[in-house]
Amino acid sequence: MSAPFRLDGRTAFITGAGSGIGAATARVFAAAGAEVIVADLDGARARAVAAELPRAHPVVCDVSDEDSVRGTFAALDRLHILVNNAGIGLVGTVEETAREDFERLLRVNVEGVYLVTKYALPLLLASRGVIINMGSVAGLVGVKRRFAYCATKGAVVAMTRQLAIDYPGRLRVNCICPGTVDTPFVEAYLEKYHQHEKEQVRAELHHRQPVGRMGRPEEIAHLALYLASDEAEFVTGSVVTIDGGWTAA
Repeated sequence: MSAPFRLDGRTAFITGAGSGIGAATARVFAAAGAEVIVADLDGARARAVAAELPRAHPVVCDVSDEDSVRGTFAALDRLHILVNNAGIGLVGTVEETAREDFERLLRVNVEGVYLVTKYALPLLLASRGVIINMGSVAGLVGVKRRFAYCATKGAVVAMTRQLAIDYPGRLRVNCICPGTVDTPFVEAYLEKYHQHEKEQVRAELHHRQPVGRMGRPEEIAHLALYLASDEAEFVTGSVVTIDGGWTAA
C-alpha cells in the first residue's frame, strides 16, 4: 500500500510562497513529491524558498496585475494544484478605513484570487486539478477593527463555494480558514500597530484561540496537503477551519 498524501508527478503553484504559510506549504508539498512553483511579489524571497527545495522554481508574480498573472500562466504547460495564498491585512473599523486602503485589499485578496484562478483554470481543468484558497476565520465571523479584511476573506469563502458548483467532477475547490498563525504577517502587524507593546499583544493573540496559542504555518500546510491529495477526492466546496477552537467558542 502506497504512503498517503503523496503528490508525486504533480505541479503546484503557490502564491505568496516567499514566507509564512505559503513558504511552509511549498516545503510540505515538495516533501510530498510535488514540483513546486514558488510565486511571490518579492523575487528574493521566492528564490530563497525555492533554493531550499528539490524540483522548485521561483516566479515573480503580482496577483493584482492582470498582465503579470497572464504572462506567468502563459509560460506554464501543466498544473495540478493551485494554492491562492497571497493576501494582505488592514486594521480599522469602517470609519477608520480609507477608500484607497479598502480598494487595495480588494485588489490583492479578492481580485488576486479571481485573476490567478482565471488564468490557471485551463491547465487545472486539463489535469482535473485542485484549487485551495486561503481564507480566514475573519471570513466566517466578525473580528473587531478588521472591516476590510473580513469583507475580502468573506468573498474568498463565497468564491470557493461558487467555483466548486460550476466545475463538479472537473475540479475540486476548497478553502482553508486559519485562526491567527505565527508568521511574518503577524510580526508585521505587531511592528506596525503595537511597536511598544509587542509581547503583551503577542500574548493576547495566543490566548485569542481557546487552545491558548497561535497556529504554526506547517499545521496549515499539512491541511493543504490533505486537500491537495487523492485522499481528499470527495472533498470539494468545503470551508475548513483550523483555528484552535476560535469559531467553536
